[in-house]
Amino acid sequence: MIKNIIHKRAVIVPAIMIAAMWFGFLLQSLGFFSSCFGAIIPLLPEGLFGIITSPLLHGNVDHIVSNSIPIIFLLFLLYQFYPEVANKVFLLGWISSGFLLWILPPIDIFTGEYLYTCTIGASGVVYVLAFFLFFAGVFRWNMKLLTISLLVVLYYGSLIWGMFPEELFYTMNEPSKISWQAHLSGAVIGSIMAFIFKKSGEKKKKFIWEFPNYYSEKDDKLWQEYKENNPDDFLDLPYKKRDDIWDHLDELRKK
Repeated sequence: MIKNIIHKRAVIVPAIMIAAMWFGFLLQSLGFFSSCFGAIIPLLPEGLFGIITSPLLHGNVDHIVSNSIPIIFLLFLLYQFYPEVANKVFLLGWISSGFLLWILPPIDIFTGEYLYTCTIGASGVVYVLAFFLFFAGVFRWNMKLLTISLLVVLYYGSLIWGMFPEELFYTMNEPSKISWQAHLSGAVIGSIMAFIFKKSGEKKKKFIWEFPNYYSEKDDKLWQEYKENNPDDFLDLPYKKRDDIWDHLDELRKK
């Protein structure tokens, strides 16, 4: 019974992604990804490799745990409710958001200074998934998918603040280590993909009563069943013949 309700990929893909992330973190711990190797370094050729590898690398245990939970939840929703486009959204979103981050100028918005940044972590992918799931339900205006949109807002609505530099909200002694550019890139790509794929997959169902001025007795199953179960209600009733005054002419004369 569960097999018919939950798509296999909705369980398998999140499991594979989490396994890959923790395996990448293990390799980091063993020294295989030291310094900025495997990270996205904006505008530098050596940073292009990070578009593929950076979502699998994390700075510490807290970093990878904070990304693991939303990755599991959002990937499950993606593959469960958007199975037709899930692979495209996940893989293209991964690559596109990473490339957008790579081409963004690494400039401090407060000082205008060039920054040599190395970005790792799956938060960009998290933003792709969250913004796709939200806007996909809005663009399709499907009640079931809108419920998923509201669920994403309920649990991850605060993600919107991560699209802005942390320095805007706090006085910090040193630059923030959180990449708002990665979050912004993921949000932009997720929103665009929701619009591009709005006509793919499950569409809004339109019921017969939503069509104006339309009614067909043959399509009304309840009415047809009633007619079949109560045939006596539809027998032709004898009608009284309408009186003709000329038929009573003799009677009127006698009066």
